[in-house]
Amino acid sequence: MQTQTHAEASKEQQLDEELADTLTAISVVSKRLAQKIKALSAKEQEKKEGGTPNEQDE
Repeated sequence: MQTQTHAEASKEQQLDEELADTLTAISVVSKRLAQKIKALSAKEQEKKEGGTPNEQDE
């Protein structure tokens, strides 16, 4: 049977929290990159079609 000391359990909890923080940061950066790619794609599509979206004719 394996038993953990309080120090080992505390260190393991710290590592788990650090991992969770790292994954959260990756997720935030991924979302920002996806938004930038989407915006660039929309601009590229706009150039191909000529004009800007939601533009009103005068």
